[in-house]
Amino acid sequence: MADLRFDDRVVVVTGAGAGLGRAYALLFASRGAKVVVNDLGGGRHGDGSSSKAADGVVEEIRRNGGTAVADYNSVVDGEKIIKTAVDNFGRVDVLINNAGILRDKSFAKISDADWDLVHAVHLKGSFKTTQAAFPIFKRQGYGRIIMTSSNSGLYGNFGQANYSAAKMGLVGLASTVAIEGARSNVYCNVIVPTAASRLTEDILPPELYTELKPELIAPVVAYLCHESCQENGSVIESAAGWAGKCTVVRSNGSLLRTKITDGVSIEAVRDKWEKITDLSKVERVNTIQEATGALMASLEGLRSNQEENGEEDSTSYEFTNKDAILYALGVGASVAKADELKFLYEQHEDFQVLPTFYVLPAMQAVFMSNNLETAIPGRTFSLTQVLHGEQYLEVIGELPQEGRLVSKAKVVEVLDKGSGAAVIINVDSFNENGDLVLRNQTVTFVLGAGNFGGARNGTKIVACLDKPKRRPDVSVTEKTSLDQAALYRLSGDANPLHIDPNMALVAGFDKPILHGLCTLGFSVRMVLGAFASHNAALFKACKVRFSKPVVPGQTLRVNMWREDKRVHFETVVVENNNVVIGGAYVDLQSIVMQPLANKLSTPDLKSDAIFEFIIEQVKADPNKAKSVGGLFLYNITKDKKQAKQWTMDLKNAKVYQGAPEQKPSTTLTISDEDFMLLAEGKLNPQTAFMKGKLKITGNIMLAQKLAPLLKTNAKL
Repeated sequence: MADLRFDDRVVVVTGAGAGLGRAYALLFASRGAKVVVNDLGGGRHGDGSSSKAADGVVEEIRRNGGTAVADYNSVVDGEKIIKTAVDNFGRVDVLINNAGILRDKSFAKISDADWDLVHAVHLKGSFKTTQAAFPIFKRQGYGRIIMTSSNSGLYGNFGQANYSAAKMGLVGLASTVAIEGARSNVYCNVIVPTAASRLTEDILPPELYTELKPELIAPVVAYLCHESCQENGSVIESAAGWAGKCTVVRSNGSLLRTKITDGVSIEAVRDKWEKITDLSKVERVNTIQEATGALMASLEGLRSNQEENGEEDSTSYEFTNKDAILYALGVGASVAKADELKFLYEQHEDFQVLPTFYVLPAMQAVFMSNNLETAIPGRTFSLTQVLHGEQYLEVIGELPQEGRLVSKAKVVEVLDKGSGAAVIINVDSFNENGDLVLRNQTVTFVLGAGNFGGARNGTKIVACLDKPKRRPDVSVTEKTSLDQAALYRLSGDANPLHIDPNMALVAGFDKPILHGLCTLGFSVRMVLGAFASHNAALFKACKVRFSKPVVPGQTLRVNMWREDKRVHFETVVVENNNVVIGGAYVDLQSIVMQPLANKLSTPDLKSDAIFEFIIEQVKADPNKAKSVGGLFLYNITKDKKQAKQWTMDLKNAKVYQGAPEQKPSTTLTISDEDFMLLAEGKLNPQTAFMKGKLKITGNIMLAQKLAPLLKTNAKL
């Protein structure tokens, strides 16, 4: 067979002033290549520079009848080296990244300079020269690249942490370059040489050093760079006239779970460790696609096994106190309320998890279950048709504050509501010992999926209950944050409807809406504050029906009616008086009311009657209100503590309980009793202001226009 030639090829060899680089340059030149001999001319530790090394090799090549040019640039300036090739020979075909230095020290003693310089020469230098040559190779449809790794990179070596890390990095770099260049006939391989050189002269035993001639490795590199060689993305080890291919292999391994819905425990890993690490039967992995494909095949096997055994869908939910705290923040808990610090601080002596947090494992189980998709006979639908209609939560056993819950979801009933279908899904959650600790029931309403011939009323659903027909015993008001949905979604429900304005418009809303389960969390937390002294341990169960959406920033008022240990409630948006949660109740182990709750359960404040009168006046003559203009916030106090807030938005002729959505023009703070006297004309506003009974901030002059609205008649 004919000799392998490199006529008209241009080869760049870095670090070519001695050792392996010199052997490469001489061999390529002897086979007809034009060679760029690059060498900074420094010592093996990266110090100094000299043109002598590169010039000596160039002179030797020319003396033997070859063509070569010297380059003295650092490999960190790789584009300059490639420019030397193009400027002198008009092209470049082969790049051998061979330059290197050593700065050996034990791991604990490596300085930043030792680390950075070794990586700069070996890893970054190879990257920069390759990046400069790569587009040229692709344009001409031909290129060969060699990265130089080391046994220290593959296997590690004492005192060479910096060097071995850089050398193994080159293997990963070469693998990616090989993938990206393959279609353009640009191949990249790695040589792992063990040769006598300035880097190894006092490292290797003398008898071995003399046998490790660079000239015995150079032909292996030359063949990898020849146009007839189709090797790509390989790691070739060579020394003393021997060469072999290295590759990544792995054991057959072991699955650490038996069902797709199972989690993995530490004990399962321990029990399977011998099989995990058994290399008696190894498998070669060539690509990331092969590695991923094997994993997908294993998962598919788990799914098939589960389907064959007809098991319920189950899902593992792992959580820490951080997850519980994030949830509490998402449903409005605040350090501003001393009694809620226990929900937000894991080192609190009475740290607790809000009970509605335990809806999350059930919702994950529902979302991951296939049951919903096949629940309605003869009907297919998309998630855009699915609404969360009702939710039930019941505590069965002792709930963990962190750890793992396994939840099993099962469709227990499907009701035909004509315009849609109601799918009732029970979700039982078990602790790590297998004990049932929690039960959820989710009712989803699927629009347009009705009229399939099913029963309209069922027997499995936990019923909602009507509120008592009397005034609420307690009403608690709290404003949501504009960022409430953005915060709550971090607990797992990342539906873009709750944050993306464009998705909200597509769904028919003017702006993103709050999660229904976030409103549930707000409501139950407020019930616990009023009737359970903020003690989550007193919670037993709750049931709600979601009726209308809430927009972040709106104010929620939770009206509550106590009947023994059951607290009925409804949640209303103050700004528009929409009931957003109805038919709802919380069952408690016992009732424990704090002084604040007892005050709330007394009859409404006297000033409420004045504001109700003002509301009627504004409704009767909205133009009169608009003529006053302005946005007013009233802070009504009782026993020197704020008891209620009222907003008078006279720009838009709206009066409602709660704080305004925007910054008020004027804020007025006054006691309940003094406000009554003011309205009845028994207290002069100027006198009240001078005596400190009426505090006004903002536009004080605007407040004077309120007098006509505050005057009441004799009936009051």
